[in-house]
Amino acid sequence: MLTSDELTRVSEKVTIVYGEEELFRRAGHLFTAATDFACAADGLAGWMTDHRADTLAAATEGRLRGMRVRKLYRPELLLDSASARELARRRDEFGAQIRITTEEINETIVLDRRVVILAGDLKAGRRGYSVISQPEIVQGVMSLFETAWRSATDLAVYDAQVAEIRELAPSVLDLLSEGVKDEAAARRLGLGVRTYRRRVAELMAALGAESRFQAGVRARELGLV
Repeated sequence: MLTSDELTRVSEKVTIVYGEEELFRRAGHLFTAATDFACAADGLAGWMTDHRADTLAAATEGRLRGMRVRKLYRPELLLDSASARELARRRDEFGAQIRITTEEINETIVLDRRVVILAGDLKAGRRGYSVISQPEIVQGVMSLFETAWRSATDLAVYDAQVAEIRELAPSVLDLLSEGVKDEAAARRLGLGVRTYRRRVAELMAALGAESRFQAGVRARELGLV
């Protein structure tokens, strides 16, 4: 059990902030000074959604600064052509290493293996963020990131795997939402029934869905339908 003094020292190394404005104000200097940037993100927009996003992007994706940038994303992003192109641009123009993971991830940033920023839930319209510098916690989070990174798939490899699914995704999702039976749906797409069912299964896997209904819900959340 931790003593009161030990608890105090831990609490001093954990700061909770609310909203991107406060996060940027309290932790923006950490981004601009970092040389090693590891990130797990659900979407492309990231956490800075106002005019400071460009400043932060320049700091965290600037290859010329010699920064090492590693980013983990979920596979559903690659089902959207525009998002797939944007990921490729970030890799090619900024030198970011990008991998795709099918595992559930919490939005996380690790800076120089010394500071962790964990995204929390929305509260009163603002998102909470935990800024942590406690070495033991940082080390634990970094270990989790490294495990996810090693098991993830390189962007180019995963993109090639889902390229055909991406082309069919809008049509398949429309057919699923209409409740069209597999045989009829396959005929509409000019596919065999087994091929159509395989494409549906691949689409569900990319969306992280365990059922066709869940796939439809997830697709709507992502704006794919």
